[in-house]
Amino acid sequence: MFKSIQFRAAFTLLIFLVALFYLTPTVVPELPDFWTKKLPKDKIHLGLDLQGGMHLVLEVDAQKAVESTLERMSNNLKEALMQKKVRFRNVERTADGMISLELTDPAGRDPFEKTLKNNFPDLEIASSETMEGREKVYLKMRKDRAAEIKKLAVEQSLETIRNRVDQFGISEPEIIPQGEDRILIQLPGIKDTARAKNLIGKTALLEFKLVDDEHSLEDALRGNIPEGDQIVYGLHLDRETGRQASVPYLLKSKTLLTGDSLESAKVQISDRFGEPHVAIKFNTQGAEDFDRITGENVKKRLAIVLDGNVYSAPVIQERISGGQAQITGAFTMEEARDLAIVLRAGALPAPVNVLEERTVGPSLGQDSITQGTWSCIIAGILVFIFMAFYYRASGLIADLALAMNLVLLLGAMVMFGATLTLPGIAGIVLTIGMAVDANVLIFERIREELRLGKTPRAAIESGYAKAFLTIFDSNVTTLVAALFMFGFGTGPVKGFAVTLTIGIVASLFTAVFVTRIIYDYFIWNRKITTISI
Repeated sequence: MFKSIQFRAAFTLLIFLVALFYLTPTVVPELPDFWTKKLPKDKIHLGLDLQGGMHLVLEVDAQKAVESTLERMSNNLKEALMQKKVRFRNVERTADGMISLELTDPAGRDPFEKTLKNNFPDLEIASSETMEGREKVYLKMRKDRAAEIKKLAVEQSLETIRNRVDQFGISEPEIIPQGEDRILIQLPGIKDTARAKNLIGKTALLEFKLVDDEHSLEDALRGNIPEGDQIVYGLHLDRETGRQASVPYLLKSKTLLTGDSLESAKVQISDRFGEPHVAIKFNTQGAEDFDRITGENVKKRLAIVLDGNVYSAPVIQERISGGQAQITGAFTMEEARDLAIVLRAGALPAPVNVLEERTVGPSLGQDSITQGTWSCIIAGILVFIFMAFYYRASGLIADLALAMNLVLLLGAMVMFGATLTLPGIAGIVLTIGMAVDANVLIFERIREELRLGKTPRAAIESGYAKAFLTIFDSNVTTLVAALFMFGFGTGPVKGFAVTLTIGIVASLFTAVFVTRIIYDYFIWNRKITTISI
């Protein structure tokens, strides 16, 4: 029996030391070098409500992703029909989300339908009408494909935002979907909220388009925009005055290359003016496309467009091989870094709108920590005093188990990387009560057995045996509820569930296992014949 006690005591001590090692960096400000190299050095992660930060709820405009897909399909359809030598005109997107075109030759109907079936399976003919020998055809996207695009837009937005936040260097962010088209973002410890919001919400759609120098920009500004062209504005910095002015550009609507072909993006400093710019490098396919585009358009201007704004429009002096380019503009170093981040993370497939924004200041978070800590201390002290007063020496055993329970709980949170929130502190307080409740059940059972005239050894064995099922059932029931809260809950609910789940497991261990070791040690080794309970 004594060997069994030794084994159980060694096992308990090992678990306690492991928890203590993980908890030490949280309570000790400065650790020696050997500790940081070989032993756990992470601290308890604090949630948004404790260390301050930003809370955002974004809505993904998934319909825009469908419209963008329709735009690409419209351009591709033009090229496919021209290759098939089908006579048509006026290919355009309608206000109700369809593509319309006119077939000017009745003989082109069959090759048109064949092209549509083979190359554009996501499009179907919604309606058609014939007038003056021409057939007007309306195409729409299939409903299942539109729904799939919307779903993918939300998923890709979630992943892109997560990549951007990771590169921004925020620890323990929470980025989760909410409903069908919403994303919940919590950024604990963030200080520059405006910068973070701009970084997260930037679409970062990078496009390369040719400048139309063949037509008059002035005529286009008066409303005579040539077919296949568009007016896009950009900011021009006057180096003498330091002022920025909006400059219009007449661009070809066709996108020659997009940011999807990027391999990397990093900030560099210009040798001439000492200003930051973003150096980009294309992947293998992108480098080949860029080489071809620059080779075919020497002495023409190539505009670099980001989110509908022209950043620069340099003249292509010669074919550019190697797949490298630069994005220049009136950047600050911070703006250049953020631009590089969003380009590396990729463009959002659809715009996002901020539905809810809350900022928690660090002072408010510190007040929450202080008040929560004091609530745990006061609750713990009162429980300690009550147990020692009411159950005497046995109460002190329960107090020892309770202290160990708190160490195990906090150590486990550090070990598993759990985040401590304000509701989580409430869960710790609840755990204190549940741990004591288990000891109360055991002690009362032992008292009943002693009143029946049993020896201390028999009373302890019987008390633990009879109380175990009651304790196990109540804790498992609570554990199931906590697991469901963790699985389906978000934010405060999840934070509460984390501490409650870990606390229940720790309470079961300390109340049933640890206290029994202490009793067995005194009864079997010290031959104690009476119990102070």
